[in-house]
This record gives sequence, C-alpha cells and structure tokens, in this order.
Amino acid sequence: MPKWQPNKRYTGEFKQNAVEYMRENKLSYKETGKLFEINGEDRLRSWERIYLEEGVQGLYIERRGRARSVDGVYKGRPPKLEKKVEEDLIAENQRLRMENDYLKKLSALVLERQLQEKKRK
Repeated sequence: MPKWQPNKRYTGEFKQNAVEYMRENKLSYKETGKLFEINGEDRLRSWERIYLEEGVQGLYIERRGRARSVDGVYKGRPPKLEKKVEEDLIAENQRLRMENDYLKKLSALVLERQLQEKKRK
C-alpha cells in the first residue's frame, strides 16, 4: 500500500450504513473502521456526531472546503465594517461611557447627601 493516497469521498449512504451498523452492533470506531475500510477513527466519530445532532440528512451534506455561514460570509473573524459605521459606533460608545460616568458620579453625590442628612438627625 503506498504511503500517500488521495482523500476518499464517501457517499451519504455509505456514511449512514457505517454509523447505523456500528450503533446496532455496538462496535468501536476501530472495529467499524476495519470492517468498512475507513482510515482514522476521527472520521467515524465525526459522522456519528453529525448523525446524532443533525440526523441522517446531515450525512448527505458536502462539508469540504471552508465553512461559510448562511449569508456567505466566512466564519471566524468578523468582516470589517464600513468606515462611517465604525466611526458612528465609536462615537456612540464614547457617549455611553460618558453618560455612565455621569450617572455614577450623580449616584455617589446623592448617596453622600443622604449620609450627611442622616448624621444631622
């Protein structure tokens, strides 16, 4: 057997048969891999996870290549915002921080005034 082999593509039906056979006969990943000639336990483990989480139809979905979200944007690092939107968000953030600081100081002053009035009584 040569050291290098191209990646095999397995059909959804093959994946379904392998996972269902493994679960029905309570076989390990290694035993099932030998029986179905599948290299690597990780492949069977991921098929079983997909089978349990998404059902049989999940095994028929092609999952090669980069993962994309529904709207076609790559997962991971979020896309950069437009300059105007980013500036507006920064300005709003600064305004909210200033408002928060003001309310904290006001609350501290009201509390201090209440404590002074209690001391006088």
